[in-house]
Amino acid sequence: MNTGVTNQLHPWQGYAGPNLGYVQEQYERYAADPESVDPAFRELFARWGAPPLPITGEPQGRIAAAGPGVDGEMLRKAVAAGKLVWNIRTYGHLAADIDPLGLGATADTRLIEPETYGLSPADLESIPASSIWDNAPPGVANGLEAIRRLRAAYTRTTAYEFAHVHEERERDWLNKRVENGTPADESLTREERAALLNRLIEAEQFESFLHRTFVGQKRFSIEGNDALVPMLDETIRCVARRGGSHLLIGMAHRGRLNVLAHVLGKPYVNIFAEFHHAPNKDLVPSEGSTGINYGWTGDVKYHLGADRNVDEGEGRSIRVVLANNPSHLEFVNPVVEGFTRAAQEDRSAPGYPVQDFNKAAAVLIHGDAAFAGEGIVAETLNFNRLSGYRNGGTIHLIVNNRLGFTTDSQDARSTHYASDLAKGYEIPVVHVNADDPEACLEAVRIACEFRARFGKDFLIDLIGYRRYGHNESDDPETTQPIMYGKLRNHPPVAELYARKLIGAGVVTEFDVERMKREALARLQEAYEEMRRGEKREADGGRNGGGSGAERPEPETAVPLDRLRDINAALLVRPEGFRTYPKLQRILERRAKALDEGEKADWALAETLAFATILADGKPIRVSGQDSQRGTFAHRHLVLHDAATGETYCPLHGLSQAKASFAIHNSPLSEASVLGFDYGYNVFAPETLVIWEAQYGDFANAAQVIIDQFLAAGRVKWRQKSSLVLLLPHGYEGQGPEHSSARLERYLQLSGENNWTVVNMTRASQYFHLLRKQAALSETEEAKPLIVMAPKSLIRHPRVASGGTEFAEGRFRPVLEPHRPGSEPERVERIVLCTGKVAIDLEEAMDAAGAEGFDWLHVIRVEQLYPFPADDIAAIVRRFPNAKDLVWLQEEPRNMGAWSFMEPRIRELAPAGASVRYVGRPERSSTASGYQNVHAYEQRQLITAALERGRAE
Repeated sequence: MNTGVTNQLHPWQGYAGPNLGYVQEQYERYAADPESVDPAFRELFARWGAPPLPITGEPQGRIAAAGPGVDGEMLRKAVAAGKLVWNIRTYGHLAADIDPLGLGATADTRLIEPETYGLSPADLESIPASSIWDNAPPGVANGLEAIRRLRAAYTRTTAYEFAHVHEERERDWLNKRVENGTPADESLTREERAALLNRLIEAEQFESFLHRTFVGQKRFSIEGNDALVPMLDETIRCVARRGGSHLLIGMAHRGRLNVLAHVLGKPYVNIFAEFHHAPNKDLVPSEGSTGINYGWTGDVKYHLGADRNVDEGEGRSIRVVLANNPSHLEFVNPVVEGFTRAAQEDRSAPGYPVQDFNKAAAVLIHGDAAFAGEGIVAETLNFNRLSGYRNGGTIHLIVNNRLGFTTDSQDARSTHYASDLAKGYEIPVVHVNADDPEACLEAVRIACEFRARFGKDFLIDLIGYRRYGHNESDDPETTQPIMYGKLRNHPPVAELYARKLIGAGVVTEFDVERMKREALARLQEAYEEMRRGEKREADGGRNGGGSGAERPEPETAVPLDRLRDINAALLVRPEGFRTYPKLQRILERRAKALDEGEKADWALAETLAFATILADGKPIRVSGQDSQRGTFAHRHLVLHDAATGETYCPLHGLSQAKASFAIHNSPLSEASVLGFDYGYNVFAPETLVIWEAQYGDFANAAQVIIDQFLAAGRVKWRQKSSLVLLLPHGYEGQGPEHSSARLERYLQLSGENNWTVVNMTRASQYFHLLRKQAALSETEEAKPLIVMAPKSLIRHPRVASGGTEFAEGRFRPVLEPHRPGSEPERVERIVLCTGKVAIDLEEAMDAAGAEGFDWLHVIRVEQLYPFPADDIAAIVRRFPNAKDLVWLQEEPRNMGAWSFMEPRIRELAPAGASVRYVGRPERSSTASGYQNVHAYEQRQLITAALERGRAE
């Protein structure tokens, strides 16, 4: 924008007296805070600088004396018109036709009316268009024509919200794209418009066929937002044209079956088979398992994912993936973000992976109620610009039917639009009427262009309706009578668009009827094929595969000479790099840790494991809150120069490494980060992916990801993962949230060999287990690993291991720290325990004189699940006179491992032997927050375990 005056020497020319004083006052406000003045003045001052100061005795000012003046009223009108232009861009969305049913409240649109600014049509006509609209298109001569053109651009069936985008370069591009782009109804060829109609008819006929054929069965239909299907088609084309090889999609179940059929290419016959085998809706009204069991538990049809390769011509092929997702709606969002990051990264060389945004793109399809209501949405939006999680921009689509089950928008959110959350992350927003499919495609094109140009997120709010109840089996008129009263007479979008194209001469009525007949014929043929039994097996998800034969235990030991070479290399720094002196002294002590008589602690064991895995050619990704340094200041895998703050990762300088190593401090978001890392691992199974909780109990905030994806993903969707969770756990008097990682929850979720749960007491055990996990990551034995990670034990000398323990052996599910002498028949009690309390027990025994405990034997259960029954049974058989089997734990009785271990220990106990519990009593909170209470209770439980004749 310029000042409203053309062909003058300077915009200040002609300002004098009060006018000049007013402008000077506005400039002073602008100098203090640019946001405090109107946008028109802001642009004026940014272009021309400060207005002239008046000279005493020259009331007209220096500029006025330099040439002929300009009418001050004319300038006022130009500034007012400029403000009107700004507000049309900012508030035009309030007047846009984006509500298919006309149910929205009338918005206050005074800010986009010329009268509000004292401007008449004649006033606007007297102002040159170029003075209020930069780059006005040809043919727009004056302000009146400019305002009409801008109002048309911003108030049609598409509404734009860009004013919250603070980056001026992005905002200017967005406004110019809207104002100078080809209108949606002129941007498509006749062939494209006919193809769009055909696609809408296919989507509509599919839903109608399901509605008639499988009466009353849930399908969560797309009807009312049918344009989603061609919008996804267009997204695929846009991403493929820019060289993308992957499009990763996440969505809830609204419209999912239609997307599976028409975007993912899932055969109709497979979908019909799933309906055919579904349980009777009256007997099983919940969204539980359908019972389609072919060696796996399975999931309901509208939770399943799929993938397909799409040939876009000219040698372009793109793999489209729809992720599996449970009824937890938005929780798939971070999983798909992880998919996308994994698809974009090259992990084949040392250092951080090399990322290419163009290789893959993410599309997240949200519900309007869920987008505003579920916190995981905000957590995932926060990834937009974070170095460890960004993916060059996600395209968000809100499938907005303005209902959450039976809840109206006014009861579901406190914002005007469902999309308003995105504005806090400066994500451009386009609202589009779902009954205008051409405008919908144009919105997708803007989104794709913005992503390609700026590498950031974009959101499309697709505003439609829901033709039936939430799940086709309920009556929506009981709660939304006005909406559904209108819907009874509202034609579907395919019919509306057909009328438009017939009127424009693009297609004939005969063409439309032919499209309907052909779509219905394909559906009917697939149904008959299913009925004939030619195709009954339901689709099993994209990561299928049975368990297969169990492989031999992988070799995890590493020759000592090789370990010493790697350890020495880890202490080398780039020339001139100044490690913090105190830290440097700590790290230098590692130099001799593998020598005879020395030991390596937990952190060094982990670093050596990482280094040797990289040397084997396996990439690694680690993330979590403070994971670079480690919550307990133990890891230090990213060093900071004490003088410059520059960073250096020792594993990046390792000459032996043959793959990438990424370690990222995560945002303070457990659910989204764990979901992201799970998705990354599923998509890139060759990568050892580790998520670390700052404290184990913080994983509570990610419980949906743990329950629905990590624990159950394989049996529901045949989706394998080898993700590692490091959950700091141990009772040291640090209070409830800093003590327990809720071991009991992971054991309760254990079943069908779904993961491994460990609580280890040796650094070498950790080393071997990480290497084993990496070795199995691409095999049928791949499964998540849940580690109750130590806190105080990280530096405990009893946990440290000598060099030969890394160079020999393997991970052992059970340890025996004190082997009895030559008289095993003297053993009366066997104490089984796990984790930190085992070290406490060992210290107490040594303090009392270990030789005095020949009547007692200790078994450390390092692996809790799968339960090492054979290993423990073999040990118990060595002690024929043991009559007392004790499970010792520091957690309360109703927590920890006791409930899981008790029945299993009883099965192994010799005839007549008792099985007892020693630990804290039942509690509602995990731990005491008082150090003295903790210490007293800890002494009591250790004493109870070691006192002969007592175990209660």
